[in-house]
Amino acid sequence: MSDFRVGHGYDVHRLCEGRRLVIGGVDIPYEKGLLGHSDADVLVHAIMDALLGAACLGDIGKIFPDNDERYLDADSLKLAGHVLCLLRVKGWSIGNIDATVIAQKPKLAPYIEQMRSNIGEALGIEADRVSVKATTEEKLGFTGNGDGIAAHAVCLITTNI
Repeated sequence: MSDFRVGHGYDVHRLCEGRRLVIGGVDIPYEKGLLGHSDADVLVHAIMDALLGAACLGDIGKIFPDNDERYLDADSLKLAGHVLCLLRVKGWSIGNIDATVIAQKPKLAPYIEQMRSNIGEALGIEADRVSVKATTEEKLGFTGNGDGIAAHAVCLITTNI
């Protein structure tokens, strides 16, 4: 018999000057980057929160607190590898991930396949089980105004019991 759980994650970061823009583990050329304690990879953060939530293990703020210097400028894909270890210890496997990045600019389509590959590799699953989509908000709200970037993620985790 298998147990299935679904998780949802959401993350948002402000755009600012003087930072790299890293989304899905891809360095994207842009005049601004995302502000955060780690590399501020909004997509990977939303995915980690979805996975942790599905397994009832808390959230990334609990696991990787922003007042802990060990996570200053941390690579979020490496943090995702730690989340995978936490899931495995509890007997969970990742079924699939479906995520959406919300950004007015830059256009993310050229980077989506690399994001899928990076995330799949970090989480020990095939890229064809990682869906990444990008959308704008038609110049509405903080993402539409170019003030920040947000991401939503949904995941399915399974275990054999």
